[in-house]
Amino acid sequence: MAIHSVLIFNNNGKPRLTKFYTHMRGGVSTQQSLLKQIYALVSQRPDGVCNFLDAPELRTMLSATIAHAVRICPDGENDAWVKETRPDQLRVIYRHYATLYFVFVVDGSESELGILDLIQVFVESLDRCFENVCELDLIFNFDQVHAILGEMIQGGLVLETNINEIVASAKTINKARKVSAATSGGGGGAASFGTATGSQGAGAGVASIMTAGGGAGWNVAGQVVSWALRRG
Repeated sequence: MAIHSVLIFNNNGKPRLTKFYTHMRGGVSTQQSLLKQIYALVSQRPDGVCNFLDAPELRTMLSATIAHAVRICPDGENDAWVKETRPDQLRVIYRHYATLYFVFVVDGSESELGILDLIQVFVESLDRCFENVCELDLIFNFDQVHAILGEMIQGGLVLETNINEIVASAKTINKARKVSAATSGGGGGAASFGTATGSQGAGAGVASIMTAGGGAGWNVAGQVVSWALRRG
């Protein structure tokens, strides 16, 4: 297991997406406690510090996982080594975009810089699907957000990092959902990408996660993305 959970919450600690790939002792109550602890960890960190940190505080919540890797010597002898990944090796890796924190909880076998890039791929995919994505898009289209995440990660393992492939698959799923809703007489039960239900009026003053102009750009899949509001 590499990725244990993916979390999105706002500046006030309100969850906008929670996805767990490993067993949690205590069920929902433990998940809520985990979210509060992670929010306390990242929200108190000043700007400009490292975006990943060890989190031994989480060791009592996540079940221990032990990965065994065996190397067979050429002479047939079993020269085995065992790598143990315990909860005290868990790390919290995050990025702060405007009003939202994107957080991955991973074990010690995962690359911190690789996860930072994966978070950026996730945000860029959301922005392409919802066209200038904001917090309201995550609230009113949570099922589509989970679908996008599902194109990237399954069972705690990364399946896809190509933004074009992720977006194309997510849009295909959304199109099929709308067709199914129309044929079943659902009356437009599936919202389209690019619009957040109730975004007019209620969305006034809500900052977009992706803000063009100002600040240094970051090259992702051949496109320069500006993170003027990114902190951390």
